[in-house]
Amino acid sequence: MTLELQKGIDPRTGEVVWVMLDDVNYEIVEPIQRYLTSLCGSKSPNTVETYGYALKSWWEFLSSKQLDWRKIELGDLEDFVYWLRVGDTSKVVSMKPITAQRTEGTIKLAINVVTNFYRYHIAIKTIEYQQFDRLIATTGRGQKGLLQGIGKSKLTRERLVKVKEQKKFPGCLTQAEIETLVSACTRLRDKLIILTLNSTGMRKGELLGLCHDDIGDFSDYTIKVVKRANNPNGARVKGAERVIPVPKELLEMYNDYLIHEYPEVESDYVFVNIWEGSVGEPMNPKVLNTMFSRLSKKTGIEVYPHLFRHTYASRLLKANYPLDRVKYLLGHQTIRTTLDVYSHLISEVSKADLMAVVEQQEVEE
Repeated sequence: MTLELQKGIDPRTGEVVWVMLDDVNYEIVEPIQRYLTSLCGSKSPNTVETYGYALKSWWEFLSSKQLDWRKIELGDLEDFVYWLRVGDTSKVVSMKPITAQRTEGTIKLAINVVTNFYRYHIAIKTIEYQQFDRLIATTGRGQKGLLQGIGKSKLTRERLVKVKEQKKFPGCLTQAEIETLVSACTRLRDKLIILTLNSTGMRKGELLGLCHDDIGDFSDYTIKVVKRANNPNGARVKGAERVIPVPKELLEMYNDYLIHEYPEVESDYVFVNIWEGSVGEPMNPKVLNTMFSRLSKKTGIEVYPHLFRHTYASRLLKANYPLDRVKYLLGHQTIRTTLDVYSHLISEVSKADLMAVVEQQEVEE
């Protein structure tokens, strides 16, 4: 059994929704659909899509093993991890080493999604708490959220099935590589995308949700990151709102882009379709990914939007920006998040001093 994840528009709200259908009768797969619908208020459409594909894999695994989703064992989840890595090997026996089909990060995400899926169904009493307990182990004190109030004790739950993902800093782009990428672009819009990411460290969703009102003028060299709901392209700000200083040259290129390339349409969004698709509509994240994929092949530089964020953060830290300022510019909720990713760049500060800063930040919040 295979499933189809289809994109739709809620006629009441105009929001993007994702619908999970079976491939036989094209009927809604109700357990998955209820969970995906519950996410729509708190997650971006792109995140809901990612969760949908993870659950699609889970359902197809259950089907291949003829398992009922309400009656799974811990071993089934362990088998799912193996299935994600190598695929269905039940019909083929090979003496050759098997290459992993998915990264450990992708597998870890799938396990998190499946676990949260069961948490949701426990909370709405679709399945019994004891069944969920086969996947989660008790470790200690209370936790808020979906599990609060379930059972007599409020206990922190820990996944028994874990995937160890090797943490590795992805590195940064050099100035020469950034210049090469800009030179490889034949369009002002694409050059502006690269330089905006490099100058602000914005996330992909923040970039694609950028509106003209967020761009400063030549008396205000800043770009604002603003949270908005219901962006047509599903873009969403995941971090904190903030105001980021940018160089004058970036605003000059933005003006050139408006004069020479921006289509003659009424649109609030900065980065829109110009040469294909619905002209004037805000760019879709997949279009942005395709653009960077083409650039990687053209230049030989492996590049993706989030790499500019690491480059930006590393540049700030190497320039001895205060940690709380770096936290603010990146839109992190706490300094701890900043330290977790970039602590290897902060050699000048002792571990004790760093922890003191973290503890003070957490007290203030």
